[in-house]
Amino acid sequence: MTELIASIAGPYLFVTGLGFFVSSSFYQRMIAAQSDANPILLNLSGAVHFVVGMVVLANHFTVSSVAGALVTLVGAAAALKGASLIVIPDYMTKSQQMGKTGVLATGAAFTATGAYLSYVGYF
Repeated sequence: MTELIASIAGPYLFVTGLGFFVSSSFYQRMIAAQSDANPILLNLSGAVHFVVGMVVLANHFTVSSVAGALVTLVGAAAALKGASLIVIPDYMTKSQQMGKTGVLATGAAFTATGAYLSYVGYF
């Protein structure tokens, strides 16, 4: 199960991380615009995050290896973000600013995690 989820989550995280590098100004604007998000779309985003995270956790909850722990952490992070968007949307959408350094650091974390999980999932 670790390899299966890694083969799905890895490429997504890797591509998203590349987006943070290639289109950093877009991601800065996207993060800053959260306070103006449509409430229906925000709730839908929370639902998607929560369901995806819970599907991962329901099928994979292990920390017996680095890859297993990372897959479990990705599932837990998605479920937590989804629950937060549903339960405390006003807090989650307060105007957040992320400078170029923050966007690049996030991109590095996503790219590295995605590369590692892709390796685990495909090799």
